[in-house]
Amino acid sequence: MKENSDIEVSELEMQNDFWVLRLYVAGKSPKALIALTNLKKICRDQLNDKFTIEVIDLLENPQLGADDQILALPTLVRKLPVPVRKIIGDLSNTERVLVGLDLLPQ
Repeated sequence: MKENSDIEVSELEMQNDFWVLRLYVAGKSPKALIALTNLKKICRDQLNDKFTIEVIDLLENPQLGADDQILALPTLVRKLPVPVRKIIGDLSNTERVLVGLDLLPQ
């Protein structure tokens, strides 16, 4: 799923304020759906149109989790801006997610 389809990611990746997020899930479990809903809300509230979300279902493509060393699901990986950051869980604790993504001071 690409949340920001109107903008070329390659152009925006060069900008420091563009976010590339991957959400690793296992099928359409309730926890996965809650995590995606929470992530979309946080992104809309905090990042405006400067983000893309890629949902990776490890039940369909288990090998895709190897690069990001995914050990638990759901897991959110911030690919850009660097450094890479990971958050495990359904993302329901908004303050924890904002701190984890470095959108709020710790």
